[in-house]
Amino acid sequence: MKNYSYIGLFLVIVIFGIIVVPEIIDRVNEEETVSSNRSDGREERAAANVDLDYIMVNEEKKKVPPFEFIDQHGDTITNKDYEGKVYIAEFFFSTCPTICPIMKDNLVEVQDVFASNEDFGIASFSIDTRHDTPQVLKEYAVNNNINHPNWHLMTGEQEDIYDLANSGFNIYAGEDENAAGGFAHSGYFALVDREGYIRSRKDSFGNPIIYYRGSVPRNAVVEPGEEEPQIDILIADAKRLVDDK
Repeated sequence: MKNYSYIGLFLVIVIFGIIVVPEIIDRVNEEETVSSNRSDGREERAAANVDLDYIMVNEEKKKVPPFEFIDQHGDTITNKDYEGKVYIAEFFFSTCPTICPIMKDNLVEVQDVFASNEDFGIASFSIDTRHDTPQVLKEYAVNNNINHPNWHLMTGEQEDIYDLANSGFNIYAGEDENAAGGFAHSGYFALVDREGYIRSRKDSFGNPIIYYRGSVPRNAVVEPGEEEPQIDILIADAKRLVDDK
């Protein structure tokens, strides 16, 4: 009787393998196992639980210092124009041949997410103020679909903008004859809350990331070890601050 039991068990295993295993293989080949609805909304739920830290310098919250520049419309824009708004700050120049086009494309996508939101803005400071006049910046805005009413492309005294970048935000910017386009700058975005404080989420080690990578395309496919896009987490964190009234 035991022999018959073993034979029956063997037949069950064989039949199971013939019927079920090919189906499992087909599902893996078709990537059904990674397209499960179990992950739907996971990023949104995770973002809702993210703590956005203040950036601390000498045990004080890092706040954007006062500034005053001219935007693409010829209007005087100061830090007070951003009071009560959540905004993203960047340093760029219109003729940049390297990272600025990527940064601009990323910010246009961010702009479109907040298109009808008056509580959101973007501050773009030119580091090539000799070339980037208000008229040049206006043409740049038109040519690149920059249309959010709170997105100001600003120019002014170059020394003042460098001071704002290097001391106010601690985001490097400066002239460099060896750099492409004659200027060196980082590709980071700063996220600023309604009160003017720089905020960010924490990394996997529990430390604030401080700034968000703007020079990596939003949908870039990266190899292990390469910098990953951070535009989606920037959008999620900006939404968190916008909704936190």
